[in-house]
Amino acid sequence: MSISTKNHQTHGAEIAAKLAVPNDLNEKGRQEVVNNLNPLVADAFALYVKCKNFHWHMSGSHFRDYHLLCDEQADQIFAMIDVLAERVRKLGGTTICSIGQIHRLKTISDADDPFLDPIQMLRHLLDDNRSLARRMREAHEVCDQANDVATASVLEIFIDETERRAWFLFESTK
Repeated sequence: MSISTKNHQTHGAEIAAKLAVPNDLNEKGRQEVVNNLNPLVADAFALYVKCKNFHWHMSGSHFRDYHLLCDEQADQIFAMIDVLAERVRKLGGTTICSIGQIHRLKTISDADDPFLDPIQMLRHLLDDNRSLARRMREAHEVCDQANDVATASVLEIFIDETERRAWFLFESTK
């Protein structure tokens, strides 16, 4: 092992010790929950930006309704980010530190098209919310296995909110 690698490992252990949080859940279970939450944090950031993008670029005869819908949904998604990231910290993990990390962990696709019609925008958001709900359910299963009822409870609320967003988007695309 090189001196550089050894110093990096020592430094990493020092950081872990400084960020350690007392918790009665077992270490392996906590780490698995953290590994499932951080991608959700990244996806929430990505979906927030996509909602704001569509909010800013909405046009057409239903402009006001869709513009406000996207803004309302973006606010709700943004509120999830801090709660999920703080759950990671309460479990003794580290969470998102950069835009690059968000990019590496997210599964929500970017919407870089210069123009989408309003229904295309809403369908993108519908698909993304349905996908996010599915990933939150998967994370919930990991929480159940780790006996992490607190994170499971948070996810249950966010799953319900996500299903509601998907419902509104679905009804708006008819």
